[in-house]
Amino acid sequence: MPKLKSNRAARKRFKVTANGKVLRSHANKSHILTKKTAKRKRKLGKKALVHSANVYNVKRMLLA
Repeated sequence: MPKLKSNRAARKRFKVTANGKVLRSHANKSHILTKKTAKRKRKLGKKALVHSANVYNVKRMLLA
């Protein structure tokens, strides 16, 4: 039986920390930035944790 491949799209979007938490990027940081405040753009640049309801599915895509 062949090896299972991890989901390549998920590999580019998510990162698993040493403690097993899953990080994601924020949306809305790519264009139309003139009307957004500096504070909002700063916060959008930081990583966020994936919601607990979705962690199982994301890890399954990454660690297949």
